[in-house]
Amino acid sequence: MRAATESRTTASALSPQRRRADLRRLGEEEYDVVVIGGGVTGAGAAVDAASRGLRVALVEARDFAAGTSSRSSKLIHGGLRYLEQFEFGLVHEALTERGLLATRLAPHLVRPVPFLVPLAAPPGVRGWPARVGRRAYYGAGLALYDAFATAFGSGRGMPVHRHLSRGAARRLMPSLRPDVLTGAIRYFDAQMDDARMVVALARTAASLGATVLTSVRATGIDRTAREVTGVRVRDVETGVDYAVRARTVVAATGVWSDDISGLLRDIGVRPGLRVRASKGVHLVVPRSAISGTAGLILRTPRSVLFVIPWGGHWIIGTTDTDWTFDRERPAATARDIAYLLDQVNPVLDRPLTTDDIEGVYAGLRPLLSGDSEATSALSRRHAVVEPMLGLLLVAGGKYTTYRVMAADVIDRAARRLHRPVPASRTDQLPLLGADGYAAAWRDRADLARRYEVSVGVVEHLLERYGATTPDLLRMVVGDPTLGLPLPGAPEYLGAEVAYAAAAEGALHLDDVLTRRTRIGIETGHRGLATAEAAAELMGGVLGWDASARAREVACYRSRVDAERRSQTMPDDAAADAVRRTVADVRTPAGNPGDG
Repeated sequence: MRAATESRTTASALSPQRRRADLRRLGEEEYDVVVIGGGVTGAGAAVDAASRGLRVALVEARDFAAGTSSRSSKLIHGGLRYLEQFEFGLVHEALTERGLLATRLAPHLVRPVPFLVPLAAPPGVRGWPARVGRRAYYGAGLALYDAFATAFGSGRGMPVHRHLSRGAARRLMPSLRPDVLTGAIRYFDAQMDDARMVVALARTAASLGATVLTSVRATGIDRTAREVTGVRVRDVETGVDYAVRARTVVAATGVWSDDISGLLRDIGVRPGLRVRASKGVHLVVPRSAISGTAGLILRTPRSVLFVIPWGGHWIIGTTDTDWTFDRERPAATARDIAYLLDQVNPVLDRPLTTDDIEGVYAGLRPLLSGDSEATSALSRRHAVVEPMLGLLLVAGGKYTTYRVMAADVIDRAARRLHRPVPASRTDQLPLLGADGYAAAWRDRADLARRYEVSVGVVEHLLERYGATTPDLLRMVVGDPTLGLPLPGAPEYLGAEVAYAAAAEGALHLDDVLTRRTRIGIETGHRGLATAEAAAELMGGVLGWDASARAREVACYRSRVDAERRSQTMPDDAAADAVRRTVADVRTPAGNPGDG
């Protein structure tokens, strides 16, 4: 078992040497499937195709999860609010996927998290009928939620819901104001680090033989008549172009689907679907700002609001508004921040202020567009269309159901190959780090003794890297300085930065501080106090000289400064204008707005 795990880990390593080899493969091989887009759906599609024995390439213009897939609420959930929209099939599908991820596919990354649904009588209404009515209403919904999770033997992986008195609710969440609370219902969903999940998917695809590349942008579609024969791409790091031969091209580009639609319109083809971008903003505050051990789900005039425990922090979100500006740099505004504080503060005994905020992030949800629906009412179902032979677009859906979307689009691709292709088996395929995780967690004290580190360090690594944790511990043995905490982010080790560059495909400082770790949103300095040390560690792996290190730090500082200034702006247009002033580190010339 150990030898097999180590072999798979080696095959999955997205090292600088692997990147050079994969770039050569792009120009030499003919692929059954080329996937454009390195978010959760694209990475999931690459895993699905590679696990069926297909020749696969995955290309991403920026970094894994650089868009929507790193800026979510960090939840794997069924979508409790979709029950009210009678989306029963979507809820059951999502809860089935939640069970698979928590118990079989990624137990090292997905774990239960408790939530309270606070119960309060409507304003002006008193007495037990109001209390009983609201408890019965929400209780019935959560009973249905639990029932969907266990239907057809799919496996829940989560405890059932439980009704609580006001006293019991406040023991779990002492920060809840007693005068707005008559009781609560506790239920469970699942939590994960969304960006790390995508990295695990990408490395799993690589371990199965896929060509996997970031900083490679699709620039055109090659065709014969109305049939796709390949795709043209550019290595953003060097400016070198490649013509990639492919039997099928899958575009899993989320809110960037309009970019693919633009390429199609250039050759006179209608794309067949429209994607609407909905901006979701989240705040990160320290755990000390709110006293409690469970999350909250609150009803708002527009949708719902989550208060989510996140290690030593809380995540509060989200907003749900149309976004029509730069999709690569969605910006939170002062109005967004004020809205979130206004929604959460009425239930807290100590209201939060902007001084409590450690981090802010904004992401865009790709929603299948209707004509006049508000974004919060748009369905989260997905669609697969084939606007021309051999080009498949997949869009919509939600993070939790990425595997279903991936299987659907690869099913369509497989039918074009005119040879037997196995059915999807990703419901049985553990992601990298899952195999051996349970045993490693059980024996974590032994692992700590073997590598002469604390049990706390081992637990931290296991919950981020699973069974690949010994890779990082061996790095520390080889260079004990990598076992030291990072400046300004003591919960992270130097080894995690070096490992991100050596094995996880990180090419730039922002990749590590924003996605491989969450230092950029978990610290009041937004990663600035860590940037120089992290650049030194990355540079040692990637061969950066002093000038390259200085450029990386300067670009990161500029991005953080622009984010902070945008969060003081009154509206989206002003915030977007601030964000657009920042040079993109992923261009050889570093031109503003390129990317």
